[in-house]
Amino acid sequence: MDTPVLDVTPDEAADLLRNPYPIFQRRRTETGGVFCGSVMDWTKAAEDFRPENLYAAVSFDAVNRVFRDGKAFNSHIYDSTIGLFIGPTILAMEGKTHWEHRNLVSAAFKSRSLLRWEPEIVRPVVNGLIDEFVDAGETDLVRAFTLEFPTRVISKLLGLPEEDLPWFRTQAVDLISYHVKYKRAFEASAALKDYFLGHIEKRRSQPTEDIIGDLVTAEIDGEKLSDEAIYSFLRLLLPAGLETTYRSSGNLLFLLLTHPDQFRAVQADRELIGPAIEEGLRFETPLTTVQRYASEETELEGVTLPQGAVIDVCIGSANRDENRWERSEEFDIFRKRLPHISFAAGEHTCMGLHLARMETRVALECLLDRLTDIELVTDNNPHIYGQPFRSPTALPVTFAAAG
Repeated sequence: MDTPVLDVTPDEAADLLRNPYPIFQRRRTETGGVFCGSVMDWTKAAEDFRPENLYAAVSFDAVNRVFRDGKAFNSHIYDSTIGLFIGPTILAMEGKTHWEHRNLVSAAFKSRSLLRWEPEIVRPVVNGLIDEFVDAGETDLVRAFTLEFPTRVISKLLGLPEEDLPWFRTQAVDLISYHVKYKRAFEASAALKDYFLGHIEKRRSQPTEDIIGDLVTAEIDGEKLSDEAIYSFLRLLLPAGLETTYRSSGNLLFLLLTHPDQFRAVQADRELIGPAIEEGLRFETPLTTVQRYASEETELEGVTLPQGAVIDVCIGSANRDENRWERSEEFDIFRKRLPHISFAAGEHTCMGLHLARMETRVALECLLDRLTDIELVTDNNPHIYGQPFRSPTALPVTFAAAG
């Protein structure tokens, strides 16, 4: 059965960018968790990227099932979407091949590395950024902070020159905008391939203790990763390591600044930073929707999905499912902790989740250590915006430097 390319009204299409959650809630209520259609606005996407046989999973149970049932729902859809631009990566791999590559690249994110990265890389990067605006008494925390620190951290973890940062960020933005500007995405992909190949060759002659160095020396059954496997994974790190962390940290700061009682509680008790991070990820996940293929005809929450169907896996809706959380549409860092699904689940659980949490924790700790009387300037109505990627448009604040 053909499904509509756009399952939202023209009015809803605008709402999807500003606040998609009432639409998600209506879909959960009206459909029971799965329906024939989409939670995305496809009108601006290039025609080649518009799925035809489309369904959406919007309840927590449906989304959790899709992520965990790798037999019925696979990630091969990425081979014909972002995979065209970043190359073959674990994002679209399944089974034995997926686990072999995941085990290799995950070695770069081992807990021992995280313990070293926090004091040697992440905290100095964050404090260095705060140094740049601490005496001004005001700044835009998106432009000066949340957009900057994940880029600088990833570049240092990869061992890239700091002077390459502006170029690096431009390529990252062009790459993830493939669905609306695919020619620029191809150009960015080719430029990044050449750039990373140069660094791969350098690591072969002069081994280094960074992620690129680790990938160059990694082996599967005695065989090293190919150049293509390495630079494809490095291109994957751009949307995975930069976009989601900058957006999730900005979302958390916006939510705390617009809930001053909860912000004051976090300032008074740093043990609340962890719960605040998790509630921020639940309430405003940085990536609301991903997709999967139905590899076989299967039933999901009472709906029969044909083989080959594309499924919108709506994380943003699942994280506000009223059947799982009381007051699910409220931001509350004190709520009873139940695991959200912002990092996906099953074999494709986000590999960088511990790094992302650590970066956000350090960012918030350093801000609270060095700034006081932080207040959001609301003159221009700053807000969280976007779909499927969401983050604040700006975070203008005033503050005083701490003692």
